[in-house]
Amino acid sequence: MMSVSMNEVSNFILELDALKLVARRTYICGGKRLENSAEHSWHLALASWLLAKNMNRNYSIEKLLKLALIHDLGEIDPGDTFLYDKDRDLAANRERKCVNRLASDSGNSIDELLDLWEEQEIGKSPEAKFLKVVDRLLPFLHNITSEGQAWKDNDIHKKQVLDAHKFIKTEEPEIYEWFLENLEQAIKKEWLKTP
Repeated sequence: MMSVSMNEVSNFILELDALKLVARRTYICGGKRLENSAEHSWHLALASWLLAKNMNRNYSIEKLLKLALIHDLGEIDPGDTFLYDKDRDLAANRERKCVNRLASDSGNSIDELLDLWEEQEIGKSPEAKFLKVVDRLLPFLHNITSEGQAWKDNDIHKKQVLDAHKFIKTEEPEIYEWFLENLEQAIKKEWLKTP
């Protein structure tokens, strides 16, 4: 027997579906169109799982997938905050308010929803730290395959990209090496501005 009515559950499922309406500034499929946050969450889940296996990391895959799938739910109300926005620090509070609202919805039976969101936001567990690396990696990868389309659209400079990705050097040096090699190629091809 269900703990809440099917109407409440179905309403909540549709509430979560609104993540598909949250536009991002990342171009996908080589620049064909902009990505939405639900697509990004799905891609993050798969990429995290794949990289964890490829790199022989002993993470809880279940936890990694849960963190990936819920990490952008807080964007349903306020929208996505672009990685290079000046107001990026304020985004967490707006998103937390949205996740609190979702967690208290009568159709929600995911008791750990708020705790998982906080875990991925704060990034203390090994899975959350790894997720943050992959989350940062995916838009970079899309910029490489779209010849820097989002960087060009938003007047992004090399220093901004370096600053946003520098934490990866400590967390995943092998991924950081790959990042630096590809960043240099992007600079040579003038996909990024340099001072």
